[in-house]
Amino acid sequence: MLELRTDPFPATSELNALFSAAWGSWHSRDFAAILSRSLAHIGAYCDDRLVGFVNVAWDGGIHAFLVDTSVHPDMQRQGIATRMVRLATELARERGAEWLHVNFEPHLTGFYSACGFRPTEAGLIELA
Repeated sequence: MLELRTDPFPATSELNALFSAAWGSWHSRDFAAILSRSLAHIGAYCDDRLVGFVNVAWDGGIHAFLVDTSVHPDMQRQGIATRMVRLATELARERGAEWLHVNFEPHLTGFYSACGFRPTEAGLIELA
């Protein structure tokens, strides 16, 4: 049974394993400092195993940002990401954000549109 948990602070090893499975080439990171400054984050658990995750970063004011939306490949196409993004949207609103931003690749346009996001123009500089 799938359970969504708000602010679960999963272990770094759990997050790195999920991101590695979901994204392929992943460089392990320590998430403790990141998650402690997040507005919210949601973990999707199946039998106490982390199978999905989304982080709601923020600017400390009215802007929040969805980052790291991930679902384990074995669990994709089951509505998990949609449920996490909708809960993240509700939490961002409840916690005082007035705008929720997300950047995504073109093939995810339909997904984010179905979650209520509308297209905007934005800029991006790759720093690494």
